[in-house]
Amino acid sequence: MKILTLIYGMVFAVAVTTILLLVLGVSFHEPVTAQGAALYNPATEDIVKGVVQEEQDFDCPVSEGELGSHLMLKTAQGVLQVHLAPTRLMSKRSLSYSAGDLIEVRGSRIQLAGMNGIIAREITRGNETVTFRDGQGKLQID
Repeated sequence: MKILTLIYGMVFAVAVTTILLLVLGVSFHEPVTAQGAALYNPATEDIVKGVVQEEQDFDCPVSEGELGSHLMLKTAQGVLQVHLAPTRLMSKRSLSYSAGDLIEVRGSRIQLAGMNGIIAREITRGNETVTFRDGQGKLQID
């Protein structure tokens, strides 16, 4: 009887610990050691076309500790997270994208927090091309 109580207690302790870790947002992804331009790799540069699903703003290492603007882009290969620039720079230039916009993104492919993404160097929408970074990933949008 004591062994059964001990087993139930251990299972309960593991369950409570797991729930606490999930509630507190503990992530078991490999930590990102680089930020900003250091994440941009010219060797992985690619061009992708797709339709914007939504725009999102959240803290991201690509934005160097600032709130960053992102697009969820539906491509032929699946959904891709497009890292644009810090939101303060996006709002300064009045840049925004809407769901349904057809765009072409040139940038460095990355995988961040288990999600496929691309750090945008240039985005073309219709006849308009916006340059976000130089060829080494340094922000050019002021």
